[in-house]
Amino acid sequence: MRLIIYTGKGGVGKTSTSAATAYRLSELGYKTLLMSTDSAHSLGDSLDMDLGTTITKVKPNLDALEIDIIHEMKTKWKDIQNYVAAFMLSQGMGEISAEEMAILPGMEMISALFYVNQFEDEGKYDVIVMDTAPTGETLRLLSFPDVTNWYLDKGFGMVKRLMHIARATVGRVMDMPLPSDEVLESVGDIKDNMDRVKVLLEDPKRTTVRLVLNPEKMVIRETMRAYTYLCLYNKNVETLVVNRVLPEEAGEGGFFKEKLEEQKENMELIHHSFDPMEIKYCEMMRTELRGLDKLKLMADMIYGDEDPYKIYSDRSPMSFVTEGGVDKIVMKMPFVDSDKVELFRLDQSTIMVHVGSQKRNIQLPDALVHAQVVGADFKDDELVIKFKRD
Repeated sequence: MRLIIYTGKGGVGKTSTSAATAYRLSELGYKTLLMSTDSAHSLGDSLDMDLGTTITKVKPNLDALEIDIIHEMKTKWKDIQNYVAAFMLSQGMGEISAEEMAILPGMEMISALFYVNQFEDEGKYDVIVMDTAPTGETLRLLSFPDVTNWYLDKGFGMVKRLMHIARATVGRVMDMPLPSDEVLESVGDIKDNMDRVKVLLEDPKRTTVRLVLNPEKMVIRETMRAYTYLCLYNKNVETLVVNRVLPEEAGEGGFFKEKLEEQKENMELIHHSFDPMEIKYCEMMRTELRGLDKLKLMADMIYGDEDPYKIYSDRSPMSFVTEGGVDKIVMKMPFVDSDKVELFRLDQSTIMVHVGSQKRNIQLPDALVHAQVVGADFKDDELVIKFKRD
């Protein structure tokens, strides 16, 4: 199963681009699911149809799904929700507050990633096109397996053991509810699923990220930061889609002449910053982009005769190599100065890399758990962390 993830700054046209891509894939015969993880859903608007809380058939070979976290909590996370609600009530909070607090932050992301696993197991779809929230939320989504696994690896086993003891002691003398076996099993299920989805998300031959932007300087700068952070999280960014490009004739009447000159300068900045990455273009449309006919036109502009299933680059942003008796972690790190990167060894098995507003905990392979960090440097937009084994 192929997974194509679209992200970018809010308002650049991610949803339309995602929908146009999914439409083209379905026309080429791929069984396609178009899935939105953005809580401010607009996928139905782009398709010009109402989407419910379950999978909706749009046309042959094309289904759509907007994730509704309230529905997900009621149908998939009832054990965890009930425990959090009971705990809040035991602490004197009102019933409404308890129910509101029971919707845990990040559950939208967990649900989206669980769906990816589910569809992988079912083998129902050839490709999933994921329309995501603006960049910051998408980074949380894609980093979630790493973060979840790190915390659960450190604490879940210990909590599970302590809960069995606490039920026989603390639970008998205190009103505070203790998690049931069902709650602990649900948390364990999260961990197992995050392990599996992490493997899929970091497979550059199956999962790719495509960045959508407009030819505006502020948007370009945010896209550059997003590219850096996606590389930090080991996600393969292989295509750039420049949306809402003014055609040359737009400047003939004079009204858009200055805007067209500004756009040409920004196009040069895009190429200078992102070449040799694959760059696609979509001109600004004259009418509102709603419905399958308009999505077809957009797909024609972006892809021409090409198949959107294609992977334009399958190189992983992070790799482990050994040269001359020295082990190295090589991380692609574009648009970053060396003095903006911080490196910490949290424990024997974990390295933390901090870049800008993002940080990632990297679990070391067993062979490097007892190795010493002997240096780190930048070379050709890559961070190289060096280890020496005893």
